[in-house]
Amino acid sequence: MRKIHTIRIHNRKTGTEHTLKVPEDRYILHSAENQGVELPFSCRNGACTTCAVRIKSGQVYQPEALGLSQNLRDRGYALLCVAYPRSDLEVETQDEDEVYELQFGRYFAKGKVRFGLPLDED
Repeated sequence: MRKIHTIRIHNRKTGTEHTLKVPEDRYILHSAENQGVELPFSCRNGACTTCAVRIKSGQVYQPEALGLSQNLRDRGYALLCVAYPRSDLEVETQDEDEVYELQFGRYFAKGKVRFGLPLDED
């Protein structure tokens, strides 16, 4: 018998909240769409951060979340397009740019990126 979990999603952008029933062997985003809930997404394969959420309570299994660093996963972030629920969940959608900055900001905060020129030339 398949386990089914209750997922509460707070959509920060729209100010709405949705409650879903999602089987343990189904992606949360796909199940949401099947239940008529529109959530942000882009690639659908775990390579970007458009569908990123912050987990407020509960657990997910997301082995295919290549677009999310282990550090952010450890801090409670998940990608709904490739996340399977492992318990009842409460999550909050995130701004894609915020998650991208958390993940990669340290690489881009060091100044202008220049290609093809030595650093001392303009």
